[in-house]
Amino acid sequence: MTSTTTDIESLQAATSLLRFATAGSVDDGKSTLVGRLLHDSKSVLADQLEAVEHASRNRGQEAPDLALLTDGLRAEREQGITIDVAYRYFATPRRRFILADTPGHVQYTRNMVTGASTSELAVVLVDARNGVVEQTRRHAAVAALLRVPHVVLAVNKMDLVGYQESVFAAIADEFTAYATSLGVEEVTTIPISALEGDNVVTASAHMSWYSGPTVLEHLETVPVTHDPTGEVARFPVQYVIRPQTPELPDYRGYAGQLASGVLRVGDRVTVLPSGRTSTITALDVLGQSVDLAWAPQSLTVRLADDLDISRGDLIAPADASVTPSQDLTATVCHLHDRPLKPGDRVLLKHATRTVKAIVKEIPSRLTLDDLSQHPAPGALEANDIGRVVIRTAEALPVDPYAASRRTGSFLLIDPADGSTLTAGMAGEAFTDGDQVPPSDEGWDF
Repeated sequence: MTSTTTDIESLQAATSLLRFATAGSVDDGKSTLVGRLLHDSKSVLADQLEAVEHASRNRGQEAPDLALLTDGLRAEREQGITIDVAYRYFATPRRRFILADTPGHVQYTRNMVTGASTSELAVVLVDARNGVVEQTRRHAAVAALLRVPHVVLAVNKMDLVGYQESVFAAIADEFTAYATSLGVEEVTTIPISALEGDNVVTASAHMSWYSGPTVLEHLETVPVTHDPTGEVARFPVQYVIRPQTPELPDYRGYAGQLASGVLRVGDRVTVLPSGRTSTITALDVLGQSVDLAWAPQSLTVRLADDLDISRGDLIAPADASVTPSQDLTATVCHLHDRPLKPGDRVLLKHATRTVKAIVKEIPSRLTLDDLSQHPAPGALEANDIGRVVIRTAEALPVDPYAASRRTGSFLLIDPADGSTLTAGMAGEAFTDGDQVPPSDEGWDF
């Protein structure tokens, strides 16, 4: 089977998928918006709707509370708030969706980072009565830091302000100016009432002054397909396949998921961090040999040379590789209740490789209210965003996050219990003097 660029375009058109996250302050109506999307797009099963109606009656409500379609935890239903990230999958004839309904409380900002880290679009809700508040700015800043390509401002509860255009316009102008100052390239503003269904799936009869798309129309039409041929190929090796059977006595393949770009048979590639080079002789996808593979396909790569390659290595084009380094700077969001401090010994997980690392320095903490830098904070608490300097026991081929969200991100992990401590977005790698070979004992590197 031969794959071509036309095959890529056809597959993308047939399997168009949008990952998006919702965010906003407490009681701005995030869960109600998501519930309305699911309900009005006919994406709710009968038994799910029945369960919501039953739960609503138990709370003394006559009409079904659509927010319960996403507030899945019992604690959330009892408090009427969202605590965890609630993921939902639905589809329309035009596109498939994976949505993440994230919490609104300040102490759960880390959950918004989790939900938005893989999203291509963020829907930020504001209450039309309150306008842009501190948490609105915080969520816009997180979306900008994570380089979410598309941001939608949904001005909710327009029914409670008489559907006034002036109210919507003032909020839209303020938010757009702030988001633009953060570097957000595209902001779409939509006036809605999630409770009443105005401009969520169907156009509102109460806001004739608004001629833009509904929320669902925008979600269905926003351009999210990327041309993989325009991205640099990055292939983290997950598993080495050596069947050693009579039928395949010399088979040696490297399996994994292509993080970005395109690989072709005949491409000259470099294996990192070793720096050895070879040529792709075969690509296997779903048990068949192909001439071309593109992200995010899972595949097996076969090379012309018998190199020492193992899980955690990265295969990249020979003319577009990245220089491995033991030292990196990064913007991080601390996720754990235990503070992150200089000198902490951690595990750093990058793509399919996990290595020992030390937090050498925390130069600053970001104040999201005014985007100022607080120098030398001494530690990062839960939900803090700051800059860190990290040294790893082994050199890693880490791309700048600005160039690749997949191979420019990493996690810091507690070596004692395996819990996730921090999510990181790498800056430019740097070399602080000569690199020191990792020690076989302890963490002194």
